[in-house]
Amino acid sequence: MITARCIWTDNERYLGEANSRHAVVMDTAAEKTAGTPMELVLIALCGCTASDVVGILRKKREPFTHLEVRAQGERASGHPAVYTEIKLVYKIGGKVSRKAVEDAVRLSKEKYCSVSAMLEKTAKITVEIELADA
Repeated sequence: MITARCIWTDNERYLGEANSRHAVVMDTAAEKTAGTPMELVLIALCGCTASDVVGILRKKREPFTHLEVRAQGERASGHPAVYTEIKLVYKIGGKVSRKAVEDAVRLSKEKYCSVSAMLEKTAKITVEIELADA
């Protein structure tokens, strides 16, 4: 079981923590001093799928040297302002095969990434792959 908590610190700033006991600061004020909760959701998506892709490429013995996953999200105009569209861009360096990368990204999206599975309930997630050393 995962447990989490959030503590209001001051102004519109909060400190979040979960089982790992690593804290993250969040800010919902106009002048932000930290990421917002919704920014952290996109960061979580990037981290979840990046972890999947790295694991899959390692198992395939693909010689990647770099992986960056970027996300761009559009939110609903009303409340709750959920993500309605998310574009993920995977930038991968090394002498990797495009097919291996495409397979890894597809497996992450369709089978392994829990964050993606949750977000797909409200958002259309599209992907783009950039091979840096191609």
